[in-house]
Amino acid sequence: MNLILFEPAEIAGPLSRHDTRAAHILDVLRRKPGDTFDAGLVNGPRGKGTLATVNAELLTLTFTWDALPPPPLAPITLLVGLPRPQTVRKILHAATELGVAVVHFVATEKSEPGYAQSTLWSSGEWRRHLLEAAQQAFDTRLPEVTHDRSLAAALAALAKNFTRFALDNYEATAPFSECHLMGDAPVALAFGPERGWSRLDREALRAHGFTLAHLGARVLRTETATVAAIALVKARLRLL
Repeated sequence: MNLILFEPAEIAGPLSRHDTRAAHILDVLRRKPGDTFDAGLVNGPRGKGTLATVNAELLTLTFTWDALPPPPLAPITLLVGLPRPQTVRKILHAATELGVAVVHFVATEKSEPGYAQSTLWSSGEWRRHLLEAAQQAFDTRLPEVTHDRSLAAALAALAKNFTRFALDNYEATAPFSECHLMGDAPVALAFGPERGWSRLDREALRAHGFTLAHLGARVLRTETATVAAIALVKARLRLL
């Protein structure tokens, strides 16, 4: 952890010795009473935590917060055909580390319906991956994440001001690296499920203003394509 995150409701009380953050403070950072560490409030400011006291069960902490908030998240929204849970975990980590604002995992014609029933979603595990990635990235901001929309619903909800691209190896008309971004407009990137886009998916994407683009001749895993496309957009937006 480069930054230890806390929910706003947690900062007024002690931290259990059994919490992984306590173990990190004591065993990895090797902090002793009176020492400080980098801390942050989820979706709030960064600052310094101070280890006040330690006993067999609890750590008492105090905090001071910076006046300026962390930089805003990149104006990028991902629409990802819902993949298997292990792929979702990788995308959640990568998208959060790279500072993406929104990730919608959507049901497409070729999606596997059972993936939406994974305990990844029902147990809240997905949010833990966001927190771990944000701590790695030394940021407090978490992306908005959904997994209960269809592609059609996600497309209908997308604001009109987005520049829109769908990654596709088969019917793309141009390399993504040559696609034009519209000034400071937010960017929507769509990625098919592991079986790819269907004809109806492509028709829906085109009808909603998406340009089909490719990342070269090599067929990439979804998580690899996601990282590559985000990096290209951030470079074009001068956010890298």
